[in-house]
Amino acid sequence: MNDRAALDLLLAHGPLSRTRIGKLTGLSKPTASQLLARLEAAGLVLVTGTSEGRPGPGAQLYALNPAAAYAAGLDVTPERILAAVADITGRTVGEHEVPTPGRRSGHAAVRQVTDALDGAVKAAGLARDDVHRLVIGTPGAFDPGTGRLRYASHLPGWHSPTLLGELAAALPMPVEYENDVNLVALAEQRLGAARGHDDFVLLWNEGGLGAALVLGGRLHRGWTGGAGEVGFLPVPGAPLVRHVSKAGSGGFQELAGAQAVPRLARELGVEDIPEGPYTEVAATLVARAADSGPGHGPHRRLLEAYATALATGLASLVSVLDPELVVLSGSALTSGGEPLRALVQAELAELAATRPRLVVGDVTEHPVLRGALESALATTRDEVFDTSR
Repeated sequence: MNDRAALDLLLAHGPLSRTRIGKLTGLSKPTASQLLARLEAAGLVLVTGTSEGRPGPGAQLYALNPAAAYAAGLDVTPERILAAVADITGRTVGEHEVPTPGRRSGHAAVRQVTDALDGAVKAAGLARDDVHRLVIGTPGAFDPGTGRLRYASHLPGWHSPTLLGELAAALPMPVEYENDVNLVALAEQRLGAARGHDDFVLLWNEGGLGAALVLGGRLHRGWTGGAGEVGFLPVPGAPLVRHVSKAGSGGFQELAGAQAVPRLARELGVEDIPEGPYTEVAATLVARAADSGPGHGPHRRLLEAYATALATGLASLVSVLDPELVVLSGSALTSGGEPLRALVQAELAELAATRPRLVVGDVTEHPVLRGALESALATTRDEVFDTSR
């Protein structure tokens, strides 16, 4: 227990002296010295220098050994796979991206995963066997009963019933799979706007509209992994989704998904609508609308209409879950910043009896990948920091 407490302190604070570790843990100097000697012999800590600023010789500073273990994460979309490797301190040491358009077989998916991982490992100056654990984030979720990917018909090549077995055979490390939006919530809980919160909803709007539910400090995945698939949620103002396995139109996705933003803009008379992928177009339009300021022009009307659409679906979520906090994430939400957040908050106050606080997510750079790394690192640290083994 003392070993783990010291390792967690070094992880949280960076290099510390023996005296400082003793004070923070309540251990005596001799016990702290024995502890650090034990951890140094195990390769978990190393001396990084001496403290300065006081008369006399400086005290030795101890830090986590970054090379004690490595973990990897993958962010999988229909267009590309982004891979990264991090050392035990959480510092990213290698990244690699593999484009994936047009490949639709399970064998191709396995090859894409190994190519992406190998590229990140090579960029880090490591080998595959150096990676302790891998977490792969995908849209949808793998059904724990069948092992097949559900709720993600738009992800080609990932629906083979043998895919998980083929990946296990191809990779030397333990592999975990998690829904991409759940990983964003994990990143926000560990590093961002949801730190210190045990009950929150994360609403994600980028390639698709989804949610992650954290209840009692733990992700709620549902019986088949489908908790949070709110794109299918029936909402006023949009047709019902029929035959959801075929990803038909309708529901909350059609009302407030990123692809709805350009349509709203045209209807409200917004000019100079950019061209390109709808996620990028939506983020640009929302950012312009947020920067337009209060008034009655088409950009302001777009922001207000979009906020109403978002609050319409959120009202159902918060009425059932009564969370403490709602985190808005994904480029089609974060691009609206405080102006969009305030409008959604005001609309939600009129539509739902419960009134959680809304915040904009802090983890905006590759949040799915960051969440995958955080998930892989958490388990890796539990295993590597267990000095009783």
